[in-house]
Amino acid sequence: MEEPLALHPVKLYVYDLSKGMARRLSPLMLGKSTAGAPAHTSIIVHKDEFFYGSGGISSCAPGGTLLGPPDSVVDLGNTEVTEEIFLEYLSSLGESMFRGESYNLFEHNCNTFSNEVAQFLTGRKIPSYITDLPAEVLATPFGQALRPLLDSIQIQPPGGNTFSRHNGQS
Repeated sequence: MEEPLALHPVKLYVYDLSKGMARRLSPLMLGKSTAGAPAHTSIIVHKDEFFYGSGGISSCAPGGTLLGPPDSVVDLGNTEVTEEIFLEYLSSLGESMFRGESYNLFEHNCNTFSNEVAQFLTGRKIPSYITDLPAEVLATPFGQALRPLLDSIQIQPPGGNTFSRHNGQS
């Protein structure tokens, strides 16, 4: 008989980069309350935290960036994807879709990465209140006025290590 594949838990860490300010100020600045706040997200699987920023794909121990512990944790289910296959997949993403220079605060960010990886691992997307937020902001006059400034922002949470398959998870 075949051995059953091991199941590995997959979590989404959500960090409120504004520390609550966005939720309080959104009615004033955007004309409506947003469902979420400016969120940085990462995927926790195989005992590490993986995220994307202007430096490319990075990893660290869970909660190991200078952002500290996440503001919330979403259980995305389990995966049968082995660590070896996952690291090969990440390496491929880092060489193609998720290079550091491809980072864009609104259209290709940590949430795009978390959504892509979550679907690969579990077949499930991350919550839409996170992925829809950039479009909600850009749909407002304030968001449009700030877009040139916001497009120039590069986010790379300090404390992680740039992911490299060639030397493990350096």
